[in-house]
Amino acid sequence: MIDPHTIAAVMTDLGEPPYRARQVYEALARGLAVDFEGMTSLPASLRRALAERLRPLSLEDMETLVAPRGSARKTLFATLDGHPVEAVLMTYAKRATVCVSTQVGCAVGCAFCASGRLGLRRDLTAEEMVDQVLHFARSLRDAGRRVTNVVFMGMGEPFHNYDETLRACRLLNDESGFNLAARSISVSTVGVVPGIDRLAEEPLQLNLAVSLHAATDELRDRLVPLNRTYRLDEVFAACARYVRRTHRKVLFEYVVLRGVNDTDEQAQMLAARVRPPHYHLNLIAYNETGGDGEFARPRADQLAALHARLEAAGVSCTVRRSPGAEIEAACGQLALREVETDPQP
Repeated sequence: MIDPHTIAAVMTDLGEPPYRARQVYEALARGLAVDFEGMTSLPASLRRALAERLRPLSLEDMETLVAPRGSARKTLFATLDGHPVEAVLMTYAKRATVCVSTQVGCAVGCAFCASGRLGLRRDLTAEEMVDQVLHFARSLRDAGRRVTNVVFMGMGEPFHNYDETLRACRLLNDESGFNLAARSISVSTVGVVPGIDRLAEEPLQLNLAVSLHAATDELRDRLVPLNRTYRLDEVFAACARYVRRTHRKVLFEYVVLRGVNDTDEQAQMLAARVRPPHYHLNLIAYNETGGDGEFARPRADQLAALHARLEAAGVSCTVRRSPGAEIEAACGQLALREVETDPQP
């Protein structure tokens, strides 16, 4: 994907009229073109000139894994400077959701997350984020479907790359481009309070998700090191400000770790903090990431019991189906495997 302002600047430099820039941008964002040669509405000389100056794709498809039932696909990309990036497509009866990475690796270092073991290598650009979505949009188009939702929940902490993440949201929402409704786009954070406050002031009606994973500071300090900077009381205060400012719900993500954060104490504290009607909790069974075995996935009956306890306590709560367990779909798993096989200098 190429930013429309970049396209317009190149067209001006080439002495082309403004409508040519619109043609190219629409061919990339709507037509899902992967090169200029196929843009036959352009003169051949212009196609050659554009190919010399611009690269339509910022990522190279390296490997794709498909779940046995086909409900999830995970693609490992390489950036133009050789870094591994991954994205996931999850398909349901009426939805097709792309989970987008915002960074190469992650600096947060959540104890159970493969992305943290990569460390932070660099931020992704908005174009690199959008290209993850367009990649899956092409495969869905071939099946007569389209991307219905985008979630910035892949590798990285989106609010540590706030400006580029929001620029990607605007590109995806652009009615003259990809034209995805803002309410179909969700941005996830582990609780970067200044980012939550900034998002509350954005004109786009984006969805906010907060990766919680623990209901007490003591446990969250262990699972999410950033909690030592932004304590739970601060995170929930920011979420309350967000709700007052936007009148939108907050979704809390909770990766369930057997015997760690599924205890009665954690359930009680969750029930005290995550109250309807403005807060909703998503329970997600841990996808084992091949670490040192410190954490384990809950059994189905254990997850169901936690869900029942929370609902009985009045929590608006669902268990999120995770179709990608068979394809290393947890954040960073495939990229970590690539790095461990061929480490960067």
